[in-house]
Amino acid sequence: YMLAYAFKEIKSEDDERIKGEEFENIYDLFAEILAKGVSYLLKQGLHKEYIAKHEVISTLKGKLNLQETIKEKLAQRLRLACEYDEFTINNIYNQIIKSTIFILLSQNDVKTERKQKLRKLMLFFDEVEQINLKTIKWKSLRYDRNNRIYQFLHKICEFIVLSKLFSTEEGEILVQHFSDKGIALLFQRFVLEYYRQEHPTRNANSKEIKWCFKEYENNSSNLPKMTSDIKLTGINGRDLIIDTKFYSKNMQENYETHKIISHNLYQIFSYVMNEDKKHEGKVDGMLLYARTDADLQPKGDYTTPDGNKIMIRTLDLSKDFEEIKKELDNIVNYISLNKDTN
Repeated sequence: YMLAYAFKEIKSEDDERIKGEEFENIYDLFAEILAKGVSYLLKQGLHKEYIAKHEVISTLKGKLNLQETIKEKLAQRLRLACEYDEFTINNIYNQIIKSTIFILLSQNDVKTERKQKLRKLMLFFDEVEQINLKTIKWKSLRYDRNNRIYQFLHKICEFIVLSKLFSTEEGEILVQHFSDKGIALLFQRFVLEYYRQEHPTRNANSKEIKWCFKEYENNSSNLPKMTSDIKLTGINGRDLIIDTKFYSKNMQENYETHKIISHNLYQIFSYVMNEDKKHEGKVDGMLLYARTDADLQPKGDYTTPDGNKIMIRTLDLSKDFEEIKKELDNIVNYISLNKDTN
């Protein structure tokens, strides 16, 4: 669900919203996402590339390979060895998708109706070869604005392939093969896109915050940039800056004492103070941590002399998605995420 929100390329006006459907497991969800994504690709046209071809044929096509042609002549075969470029859908981008979908078609976890969708879509991939997905160098793939949707779909494919190759425990693959930085960015994008889609009137965006120094024009290039993860506007006349955090340990320890991570607090405090330039107390801040399995979790509510609120909360991503939605919706209404004592 985080992936489905964080990457919004597969949305179209007449699509059913993936979040409104029930999925018994992650592979069933991925099958539906790929079905919608491939349907969108077919409407736009599958990505084509020039692929180098080497072929022995009766007529000249492209460039003649003289050495191979001589071999054909010596063997008394009246054929020419030719080298040419072919503009085709049979390229790595489509091969990854087709090969991954055939993995899903072999899974008992994927419902029959979703398999039927995928089989129908594969009729349009007849010219595309299946490949050995173990050999894919995922980081070498390059994307531009014309094939950007492939980046999202390939992330789904990568997750499926790696989980099937290296792990039997659902979810284990996320820790083994996706970097902490990548997961942290996914968490940030998920929260941002959730508010953009579910609460459009809050104008969720990632905003650069200007320093509120009276004079710094002459040496402004020396100042570090401040860019908030998420800013929500118009909540009871107040703005809320959210900074998401995804750590394996979300509190700092010192001599068996657990405290809020100091630089996180400095960061959100600086964002709020610099954004509330007139000191009206109408800009608030929140540190939103992904909850860990530790006994103690960061939590707190603080108020500045100007009336700005600084809140510290956790989001439990192990819960059912409907519960996660409720907690995110509660933030918009300034309702505490964790009503029980952590």
